Parts: sequence; structure tokens; C-alpha cells
Amino acid sequence: MVEESDGDLMGDGVNIAARLEGIAAPGTICLSEQAYWQVKSRLDLAVSDLGATQLKNIAEPIRVYSLEVGRTAQVKQAAASTPPRLSVVVLPFANLGGDPEQEYFVDGVSESLTTDLSRISGSFVIGRNTAFTYKGKHVDLKQIGRELNVRYVLEGSIQRTSNRLRVNVQLIDAENGAHLWAERFDKPVVDLFDMQDEIVARLANQLGAQLVAVEARRAQHAPHLDSMDLYFQGVACLNKGSVPEHVAQASEFFERALALDPSDVDALLGSAFADVTRAGFLGSDRDAALSRAEGTLTKVLSSVPDHALAHLCLAHAQIQTNRVARGIAECERALALNPNLAAAHAAVGWAKIFLGRADETEGHIKEALRLSPRDTFAHSWMAGAGFAKLLIGADEEALALLHRAIETNRNNERAHLWLAALLALAGQQEQARAAADVGLRLNPSFTISRARVAGALSDNPTYLAQRERVLEGMRMAGVPET
Repeated sequence: MVEESDGDLMGDGVNIAARLEGIAAPGTICLSEQAYWQVKSRLDLAVSDLGATQLKNIAEPIRVYSLEVGRTAQVKQAAASTPPRLSVVVLPFANLGGDPEQEYFVDGVSESLTTDLSRISGSFVIGRNTAFTYKGKHVDLKQIGRELNVRYVLEGSIQRTSNRLRVNVQLIDAENGAHLWAERFDKPVVDLFDMQDEIVARLANQLGAQLVAVEARRAQHAPHLDSMDLYFQGVACLNKGSVPEHVAQASEFFERALALDPSDVDALLGSAFADVTRAGFLGSDRDAALSRAEGTLTKVLSSVPDHALAHLCLAHAQIQTNRVARGIAECERALALNPNLAAAHAAVGWAKIFLGRADETEGHIKEALRLSPRDTFAHSWMAGAGFAKLLIGADEEALALLHRAIETNRNNERAHLWLAALLALAGQQEQARAAADVGLRLNPSFTISRARVAGALSDNPTYLAQRERVLEGMRMAGVPET
């Protein structure tokens, strides 16, 4: 049985109602989040939160609640669970300027951020209508956490002066009121709609990484780990940097998660990302890792065809196996599903290198950094832009970008090796050898011959000619041939 409010979700109420009826277990009523919060205060039935549920022919996942007919809330209370992982409410941002004409912009940031956070896999984000019942009220954040059964509260403020916009945001642990993360933007006012998109993209990208990191720390102290606990720890390992040790640790966590739940889409995708990353080390298992990744991604996309990150991961696998045009198409598919997926912009920039169009790479990297300037993988994007500059002989620009990449994350072995090539070509032999030594310590299996084998990335004659200059620089810096 199912009930649904009229006009819910842009007029799709009837369709949603039919889909909810199909998933309702015997003796239960399924409600969408919006319908549930409208009748919550009048209910005395045991309620289970089914989380974000993908319904057939409905574009976005719908938060679903299941009501157990004939079983009161008091009976269920003893079995009440802790707040779901990655559960968050985005409170309406405060309009510090007080200008009523500014209110639409402030509310728009809150609403868009709610939508974008719901794209994070496994997230539970309280809907806009519920969150906005707290607008203008001074309510204890721990109380909000209890009322909404969420782990995190995101609150913020926006202040506009004549020519500048200041945004302050903080993430709060709803259980104890601790401040987990804060961010501040202070920018000149340009087009407000463009600014709204940029602010939301930056916050959503940073929050995704922050929430995963917090959940991974929680999981370290959990007495009994489930597949999601292990998944979060795996992602946290990948986010430490693309070095063999971290990738191996991540793979182990994903394998343990899949041992508990072989159908866990998140763990499957994490495993595929680990394999694609491992292939980038140019080790002897490169082909096997890429083949394994594509097999895993086939499973993921057959289950969740509109998973933006899965399309991005597939793009990386295709780019690494001389299917660059198809890889770019997969990136474009990922961006159509999630316009804020900064890593997809960066991947397009990387792919352009192998089409002999390295002069276009920097523009795509700049867009990625605009959307997510403090991204976990920003160092890799900057290194890729530096490599592109090195290929086309723009050595001064390459030097600046490679130094920025290394300053951001010193575990990027390719940045060190490309820097070594650049310095050797410039006649700075001592510094070149030092940079090569660092890169080889990070990736002892790297050799020039393996780098040449990775020419399977492309048969484009422009790229292959440009690459020879870099390989010669590496050779001059002391990188072993085999």
C-alpha cells in the first residue's frame, strides 16, 4: 500500500506513488520524504528509513520511509537505530546583509547544495522543505540532529557588500556539537547565477571528501565493521595519494567489503578505481588491472547505469587503453549526470594530451580547479597540466605547475619524474637526479621501457614525438631504462 502527496517532485507524484507501491513490503506503507514529513506528527506507527532509493523511471533517488501498519512507534522505539552514515541536513543559509532582494540567492545556494550533496553515494540528505522549517530559528544543533536523526548539520552565511560576496560554512557533528570543518569564500561579485554554481560546486566537492574522511575515522573505532565502514576506509586510503602503498591498502578494504556484500556497488566502484590507479604505476600487472577494472565497471553500470563516477572510472580505463575518444565521451556522460564532477573535466584535459592536443589541457584543468580548488586530487591535475606544458616545450610554465603539484602533495611520483626530465633538459643535472630519486623511491617499478609500453595510451604521432623529449630528459636524469 502507498500514499503520496499531490504534485510531489515536479508533478511526478502519480508515477512515484506507483513505484513506491511496488517496493512496499506486505503490511507496510511507503512514503516519499516530503509526504512523510507532512504527516509525521500525526503518525503513531513504527517507521523505518529505507534511505535514498532509486525508483524505476524516476531520474533522482527518492528518500523513502516505510510505515509498519498495526505496529506502534513505541514498540519500534527499542530497536531505534543510530543516525545513518553520511546523513546531513543543510540548514538555510543566513542572509547577513539583510537585503530582501538577496534572499533568493541565499536560499538558492542552500537548495542547490542540498541537491548536490544527495549525489554523494550512500548519503542521506534531508529534503529542502524539511530543512527550511528551521529558517530564521535559533535551534540547538544537537536537537536538530535528534529530531531529524542525522549525524551532521551544515550551516552557513552569505554576506554581500557593494562589490564582494563573503560565504562562511561549517560542518557540525550533530551528536556532540563539535566543529568538523569550515570554509570561507571571499570573492568579487560578478554574475550571481555563475557565482551560485561555483560556490555550490566547491562546497559539494569539498564536503564529499570531508564526510568520507570523518566516516572513515568513525569506522576505525567501530566494534563490528560492515561493508560500508570498510568502503569509507578504502576511499580514505585512495584520497591519501596515488602511491602503491595507499592503493594496496584501499584494495584490501574494498575486497573485505565485497567479501561481506558481493553486490555492494560502492565497494565495486572503489575496487575499480584502485585498479585503474594501479595501472597508472606502469607495473607488470597493468593490463590485468585494467581488464579487471572494466569487468567490475560492467557490473556497476548494469546495476546503476546513471552512476556518474562509474562513467568517469570507465573513461580512465579507456583512456589508458588507446580508446581516448570513447574516454572523453564517457567523461561527457559523467558531466551530464553531475555537472560539478571536477575530476571529469581534468580527465578530459589529460585525454587531450594523447590526441596530440596538449595545448588544450590547461583549460580543462583550470575548470576542474575552479570547481574544486582544494580537491584531494588537485595535485594530480596540476601535474598533468605541467606534463602537457612540458610536451609542447612551454618549460617555464611546466616548471611552475610541477612545483605546485609537488607542494600540494609530495607523494605524486610522476610530478617528480617529469620535473626531473625538465631539469635535466635545462642542464640542471644535480637537481634533476635528486628529483628522479624521489620519484623512484615513490614508485620503484618505474622505468623508461615501461613508460614506453604505456604508449598504448595513444598512437597519435604528435603525442609520440612530444613524449620522446620527456623520455630523453628522464634518461638524462638517471631514470633506469629497464
